[in-house]
Amino acid sequence: MWKSLRAALCGVLVAVGAISPALARDAQIYTGTFSSTAVGGYDAVAYFTDHKPVKGNSKISTEYKGAKWYFSSTENRDKFVASPSQYEPQYGGYCAWAVAQGHTASGDPTLWRVVNNKLYLNYDADVQKKWEANIPDFIQKANANWPKVLE
Repeated sequence: MWKSLRAALCGVLVAVGAISPALARDAQIYTGTFSSTAVGGYDAVAYFTDHKPVKGNSKISTEYKGAKWYFSSTENRDKFVASPSQYEPQYGGYCAWAVAQGHTASGDPTLWRVVNNKLYLNYDADVQKKWEANIPDFIQKANANWPKVLE
């Protein structure tokens, strides 16, 4: 019995080892470790219409790129569904400065900027200060790194 159990366990470990590189890839949309919700549950459209972060409602939602998106109104949800690329944060909601540096970090939905009608999130206030020092250059670098940084 122990021999067959040990053989089964070895098989599982080999299988896990064989797929672990695929699991190491970051998700296309940042949702946090124990969540499947984009933008931390904030309404992605509100950044453009209300010019501030507004918490979304889980009852007013949609799915897009494997994540749940919450909205503060059905009107905002409908705008997003009609044109998600217009409202989704750049770089999947990962920190824009981190992507410019060649890696990913979580994006904080309360640390944001809309630049040229595109939404960008940053990791924390210190990182946002760095980002704001040269936004055009960082956008250019991040665009060159995206989506390769997910690998």
